Amino acid sequence: QQLDVNKDGGLCVNDLATGLERLGVYRTESELKKIVKAGDKDCDGQLDFEEFVHYLKDHEKKLQLVFKSLDKKNDGKIDAQEIMQSLCDLGVHISEQQAEKILKRIWRGHLRGPIAYMDKNGTMTIDWNEWRDYHLLHPADNIPEIILYWKHSTIFDVGESLTIPDEFTAEEKQTGMWWRQLVAGGGAGAVSRTCTAPLDRLKVLMQVHASKANSMCIAGGFGHMIKEGGLRSLWRGNGINVIKIAPESALKFMAYEQIKRLIGSNQETLGIQERLIAGSLAGAIAQSTIYPMEVLKTRLALRKTGQYSGMANCAKRILKKEGLGAFYKGYVPNMMGIIPYAGIDLAIYETLKNSWLQRYATDSADPGVFVLLACGTTSSTCGQLASYPLALVRTRMQAQATKEGAPQHTMTGLFRQILSTEGAIGLYRGLAPNFMKVVPAVSISYVVYENLKTTLGVKSR
Repeated sequence: QQLDVNKDGGLCVNDLATGLERLGVYRTESELKKIVKAGDKDCDGQLDFEEFVHYLKDHEKKLQLVFKSLDKKNDGKIDAQEIMQSLCDLGVHISEQQAEKILKRIWRGHLRGPIAYMDKNGTMTIDWNEWRDYHLLHPADNIPEIILYWKHSTIFDVGESLTIPDEFTAEEKQTGMWWRQLVAGGGAGAVSRTCTAPLDRLKVLMQVHASKANSMCIAGGFGHMIKEGGLRSLWRGNGINVIKIAPESALKFMAYEQIKRLIGSNQETLGIQERLIAGSLAGAIAQSTIYPMEVLKTRLALRKTGQYSGMANCAKRILKKEGLGAFYKGYVPNMMGIIPYAGIDLAIYETLKNSWLQRYATDSADPGVFVLLACGTTSSTCGQLASYPLALVRTRMQAQATKEGAPQHTMTGLFRQILSTEGAIGLYRGLAPNFMKVVPAVSISYVVYENLKTTLGVKSR
C-alpha cells in the first residue's frame, strides 16, 4: 500500500521509485525496470499484489542460495575472507581491503539519499538478515552475476580457433542453458565470420603471396580478388570456415569437461592457471580432430576460378595428388600457437576484467556493452599479435603444394627463409586486414549472440 502511490492496485516503475524513496530506499530506473520485468507475469507493465509477493519470495530464495554459496564456513555469516574466496573461484582477485569495502557499502551511486550499509552493526561480517535487507529490492544477485557478465569466448568470435572454451555452472548444465549458449555462440560465429570473410581471405592471400618483391596492399588485394573471380570470390573458403564451428565447439566443450575431471577439480569454475592448461589441452584435441578442415579452408581461399567444384572435390584432389599427410601440413606451428594465443588472450582479459571490477564495480556487476567489447577486442588483438608468426608459417605450409615447383619447407626452414629474405616484418604479412576484422567481428558476434540467446530462451544477463 505504501508503494502503490496512485492507489490503482498495481506497481509501475514510477510507483516503485516514489514509494521506495519515501521509505529511504534508492534505486535507479534501470534497476526498477528489471524488478517489474522479473515479476510481471501477465505483461501489463506493472505488478499487482500477488505478482509483487511472488517476486519477493522468489528473489528471497535466490538470495538464500547465494548466501549459502558465499558462507564457506557454514556459520551463518559472511566475512571478507569468504568474499575473497568466492570471487577468486570466479577468476576475480581482490585484496582483503577491497573485500571489506564490499561488506561495508551499499550502492555508492545513490548519494542523493542517506547512505545505508550492508554490515549494519559494524562487525565486519554479514548475517542472513543483513544480506536479505540489503539485496531484497535490488534485481541483481551481484557476485554470481560477475561470471555471467564477463563470459568471454562464445561471445567474441574473431575467427580464431585457439580460444579457451566457456565454463558452465551446475545450474546451467541441469537446466540445459549450456547447449543453448553454445548454439547461440555458434550462430553468432557463423554470422560474424561470414560478414568479415573478405578480410579473412585477403589475410590468407597476403600471408602466402605477399613479399618484398610482391608488395600487396589492401586495396590492391581486393581489386585482384574481384578482377579474378568477381564479388562472390571474396567469400571463398567461408563455407568450410562456418561448417567447422559446430564440431570444433562441441569437441572443445566435451574435452574441457573431461580434462576438468582428470585434473581432479571439484570446483564449478577453475582458477586461471588450471583453466589455461585445461583449455589449451581441449583446444589441442579439438584442433587435432578438425585440422583437415583448416587445410581445406586455406586451399579453398587460395583457389582460382574453376579450380575446384566444391569442398568435396578439393578434398579428393588433395588426397589423390598429395596423400593423407597433406591434411596435416602446418599442424605443429598450429599447436604451438595455442599457448601464446590462449594464454595472452585469457591473461589480458582477466587483467582488464579485474581492473574494471576493482575500480568501477561499486554500483553493479554489469560492465556494460562497450566495456565488454573493448576488453574482448583488446585481449583478442594481443593474443593474435603474439601468435601471428606461427599462424603465418602454418598457412604457408598448408599452401606450399599450390605453388608449382616450390620447395616444400619444414617449419624451421620457413622461419629461416622468411627472416633471411624479408626480415622480421615478413612474419607479419596480412596483419593489417587481420586486425581490421577484429572490431566488426567482435561487435557483430556480440549483437547476434544476445539476440539468439533471447530467442533460445536463455536468461538475460
